[in-house]
Amino acid sequence: MVTYHRNSSGAAWNSSSDNRHLQPIPDNSSSAVSNDSLTAGQFEKSDHQEFMVGECPAMKEVFYRIRRFAQCDAPILISGETGTGKELAAQAVHQRSSRAKGPFIAINCAALPASLIASELFGYEKGAFTGAAGRKIGLIEQANGGTLFLDEIGDLPLDLQGHLLRFLQEQTITRIGGHLPIQVDARVISASHVQLDEAMIAGTFRHDLFYRLNVLPLHMPALRERESDIELMATFFLRKISAEFGRDVSGFTAATQNLIRSYPWPGNVRELIAAIRRGVVMGCEPLISEEDLGLQPHPSGQPAPPRKLATQRLRAGSLQERNALQQALARNHHNVTKAAAELGVSRVTLYRMAKRHAEFGGTLHIREH
Repeated sequence: MVTYHRNSSGAAWNSSSDNRHLQPIPDNSSSAVSNDSLTAGQFEKSDHQEFMVGECPAMKEVFYRIRRFAQCDAPILISGETGTGKELAAQAVHQRSSRAKGPFIAINCAALPASLIASELFGYEKGAFTGAAGRKIGLIEQANGGTLFLDEIGDLPLDLQGHLLRFLQEQTITRIGGHLPIQVDARVISASHVQLDEAMIAGTFRHDLFYRLNVLPLHMPALRERESDIELMATFFLRKISAEFGRDVSGFTAATQNLIRSYPWPGNVRELIAAIRRGVVMGCEPLISEEDLGLQPHPSGQPAPPRKLATQRLRAGSLQERNALQQALARNHHNVTKAAAELGVSRVTLYRMAKRHAEFGGTLHIREH
């Protein structure tokens, strides 16, 4: 785990030259992941989980939900843009659950050819079709005793959505060409970067499957909604990446700091990591320059995505808080989940904000999804 202390000089974000900025906290727990190891500062069990770093209200809500969701086996639906760390959140739930010793099977539904999805998910028996020379155990069956992560669930064809719904209801599958149901004990976590409510309206996603999957919702905020985390994350990743490449890089120039703060990061955390990796490789000085990052300017004529509002600095019940709430709901067509994400608060907090403003709350029109 890592805790971060801000550089009071403001000259540069140091990552290795001054140990005050990133202090390791020893983990004295006997288990690989203890109940206290997931904090607002960072969650990291192995190197591929470095996305899970943050201290902003939106990420505190993510960490809180991961801790709570890990205590049960109900399905989880993770929403969020590409590059926000949806699979990492699923892994975090798995590793903190009673299924941690079981398999974690991840499937990208968008990457599987339509003709192969059924056989990959459910498996098949020998002779089920031409070329089926032997029995194949499907990915769902491989997840028995562990967790099944279905990424980009919105791209699953409609006919297979019905088969998945049956598995969720009965906890059984039938291999292609088979006749006997097979019991599978696997927790299902799904994720999508598209709005499934819109897919349901368009008729490309089943309503009944959505309600089966969306028992425990988890929203991964975009990087632009985590303004207070960008400095923390840039420093953290710079330290790790410079050590990985054996480079003595101590931080960023002041101009680079400003660029990192103002850039819209359409690729989210994944893009931030790629930029810092590029900067470490290309840089020749102790401080990373703007040119080293190689970021492309935001296309002209296209407004940058809205940045997270600093609601934590607004006094509860104030006119500023009410205006911020009204504007967020209006921009997101009164969608509670989206408005809460923009404000950097949980849905529960948003409802509490609305309740504080009685004259506003009485005429508040909201949508759940």
